[in-house]
Amino acid sequence: MTLAQRLFRTKPTAQIVAEGGRGEGGELRRTMSLWQLTLFSVGATLGTGIFVILGQAVPKAGPAVVLSFVLAAITALFSALSYAELAGTIPVSGSSYSYAYATLGELIAWVCGWCLMLEYAVSVAAVAVGWGQYLNSFLHSLFGWTLPTAIIASPGQDGGVINLAAILIVVLATWVLLYGASESATANAVFVLIKIVVLVFFCVVAFSAFQAKNFTPFAPLGVAGITAAASQVFFSYIGFDAASTAGEEARNPKRDLPLAIILSLAIVTVLYVLVAAAAVGAMPWTQFDPESTEASLAQIADLATGSTWAGLIVSFGAVIAIASVVLTVIYGQTRILFAMSRDGLIPRVFQKVNPRHQVPVANTLIVAGFISVLAGFVPLGQLAEATSIGTLFAFLIVNIGVLVLRYRSPELPRSFRTPLFPLTPVLGAIFCALVMAGLAGVTWLAFGLWMLVGLAGYFLYGFRKSRLNAEVV
Repeated sequence: MTLAQRLFRTKPTAQIVAEGGRGEGGELRRTMSLWQLTLFSVGATLGTGIFVILGQAVPKAGPAVVLSFVLAAITALFSALSYAELAGTIPVSGSSYSYAYATLGELIAWVCGWCLMLEYAVSVAAVAVGWGQYLNSFLHSLFGWTLPTAIIASPGQDGGVINLAAILIVVLATWVLLYGASESATANAVFVLIKIVVLVFFCVVAFSAFQAKNFTPFAPLGVAGITAAASQVFFSYIGFDAASTAGEEARNPKRDLPLAIILSLAIVTVLYVLVAAAAVGAMPWTQFDPESTEASLAQIADLATGSTWAGLIVSFGAVIAIASVVLTVIYGQTRILFAMSRDGLIPRVFQKVNPRHQVPVANTLIVAGFISVLAGFVPLGQLAEATSIGTLFAFLIVNIGVLVLRYRSPELPRSFRTPLFPLTPVLGAIFCALVMAGLAGVTWLAFGLWMLVGLAGYFLYGFRKSRLNAEVV
C-alpha cells in the first residue's frame, strides 16, 4: 500500500464493534442505563455556561436572547442527530475518534482524537479553576470568609502559589471514577439532579418578580444581535456527546446512546430557555453587566427576593454544576484514550483495565495527574477558549462521517437514522464551519500549534505502532 493509502485506511466497523469493551487485563463492564447515559451528557453540558454566559449574551441580544438559545440549540441539534446515528451504528468508547476511524481513515481519526484531547484536558482544567473561584464566592456568602489567594490562584497571578482548590476537585472526581463506571454514573446523577433543582428554583424565584415590560422592545439589537448571542451561547451546548464515550459500558448501546444524546440536548435546551426568560423577566436587559457575569443569576435571585439566601442557593448550584462537569469530562477523556491505545496509536498503558473495578485505572490516574498540573500551576487564560475549536472540528468530522458511511455502507444496521438525510448532516457541517470561521485569530493560532504537535506525535509514534498499519507491513 502507498503511504497515502495507509494514512487514510479505514477500520472496518465490524472490527471496531467486535473489539469494544476489551482492554489489557480485563473488560469494561456494561452497567449504564439510558437514564444514567442521559444524565452523563446533561452533566457534561449543564455547567458554567448558563451560570456565566447568560450575563454576556443578554447585552448582545436583549430579551431576544431567548431566541438565541433556541437558535443555538437548533445548530447543535444537527450535529447531535449525526452523533446519534453513528453512536447507534458504532457503539464504542471512542466517540468521534472511532467514528472518524471507520469513515475517513486513521490520520483523520488521530487528528480528531488529538482535538478531543485539547477539548477535554484543557477545558476541564479551566473548569476546575473556575470551581475554586465559585467555591470561594460561596464560602464568602455563607460564612463571610474566603480562602487565601495563594491556594486558589496559579503562579504568575497576583499572590498565587498553587491552585489547590482546582486540584482538589480533580482529585475528588478521580476518586469517584476509580470506583467504577456505575458508581461514577450514580454520583453524576446526584450532581445533575441537584443542579437541575437549583435552576428550577431560580426560575420559580425569578418568575415571582417577572415584569412583562422587560420584554419590550423584544429585539432591540435586531437579527444581528440575536445571531451574535447565539454564536456565543452555542458553546454552552457543548457536552451533549458525552454519552457517546460510554459506548462500551452501556447496557443497550444501540438503543440507548442515540436516545441519551437527543434527550440530553432537549433537557438542556428547555432549562436554558426557561432560565433566560426568567432572568430577563426579573431584571431589565440593560442592567446586565457583561464584565461582571460570574454571579449574574445569584444577583437576580437576590433582587427578586430582597435577601441573600436565594443567591446563596444559586451559588451552591454553580459549585455542584462544575463538579459534575469535571467528573464527566475526565471520564470521557479516559475512554477516548482507551480506544486510541487499543488501536496502538498511543502507549498500551492507557488500555489496561483493573480486573476488580473494571476501569482503566492507570489511564485515569495519568489523565488526572496531567489535568491537576494544568489546573494547579498554569494560568490558562485564552488557551481555554481554544478548546472550542477542537470540539467544533470533532462535530464537523462526525457530520461528514455520517454522509460517508451512508453512501459507502448503506447495508449496515442502524438503530437510529438521521432524519432528512443528507440535509441534516450537511447543515451540521456547514454550521460548524461557520462558527469555527468566526473564532478569534489567537484561537486559530493555538489550534494550529496544537495540530503541529499532534501530527509530529502521530508520525513519530502512532503511525509506526498502529495495529491497523501493522497488518499491511
